[in-house]
Amino acid sequence: MRLAALIPARYAAQRLPGKSLADICGAPMVVRVAERARRAAGIDEVAVATDDERIANAVQAAGFRALMTDPACRNGTERIAQAAHDLPADGYLNVQGDEPLIDPRAIARVAELVRSGAEMATLARPLEPGEGARPQVVKVVLDARHRALYFSRSLIPYPRREGE
Repeated sequence: MRLAALIPARYAAQRLPGKSLADICGAPMVVRVAERARRAAGIDEVAVATDDERIANAVQAAGFRALMTDPACRNGTERIAQAAHDLPADGYLNVQGDEPLIDPRAIARVAELVRSGAEMATLARPLEPGEGARPQVVKVVLDARHRALYFSRSLIPYPRREGE
């Protein structure tokens, strides 16, 4: 089974334009993410899916493949789906482009689950204090077998009245 780690990256980030190219110890953030993904066991290829030539140039200069996508993609998932057409693989891992410190072992764990037959796998961790109300932090509800029931950017459960 051939697995590809795809990293969605766009220049026009809402909260911090150009975030993908932010310098992290001498290299763009997206390159730092790609380096971590390349170190993950079970990953056969790492590529960045982007709609921006500046990001593509930075990624290619660091020795990674850049796959150009339509600027009309509404989110990273659409960007990954489009890029997958240009990168043949049996499975794809969506590695977030703003996680320069992601542990390669975490990526490898997801790859292991996919290789073992999981149709879908995702990373999740307990929330830190104060993270629950932040819409930038995606929350997941898991069942007793650790299967995702649903994801939300809102609090779960959502408070009916302010202060709940």
